[in-house]
Amino acid sequence: MRRVLIAAGLVAVAVTFFVVGRSASAEPVRVTSNGARYAATVLIGDPTPGPGTVEVVVDRGDADTVNVSAVMADMGHAMPELTATEREPGRFAAEGELFSMAGVWEVTVHLDGPSGPEDLTVKALITEE
Repeated sequence: MRRVLIAAGLVAVAVTFFVVGRSASAEPVRVTSNGARYAATVLIGDPTPGPGTVEVVVDRGDADTVNVSAVMADMGHAMPELTATEREPGRFAAEGELFSMAGVWEVTVHLDGPSGPEDLTVKALITEE
């Protein structure tokens, strides 16, 4: 009898988690990384698989060019690098598909400017819609 009650409780928790999780939208991702030459904040407004926009705010350093790529090492996925365009001084946006599936992705931001090149890497949790 005790096993039946435990199993019923687990099923109830799983169903609740599934329903709540499916109805909740993905929270935006905001992660900052510091390097020797640059510091940048990566903003992913809609962290779901498929095409989207990744913004990079250069917090320290003077970057002329910014490129963004993503790797899901555990699954062996690597997405092509996207070139970001400067929308305003220090704020870049890369548009395209960086995330092909849900999971933890390593997002690498390649910055280059008068101080030289540098790669900053952050982790982002990408969820289903």
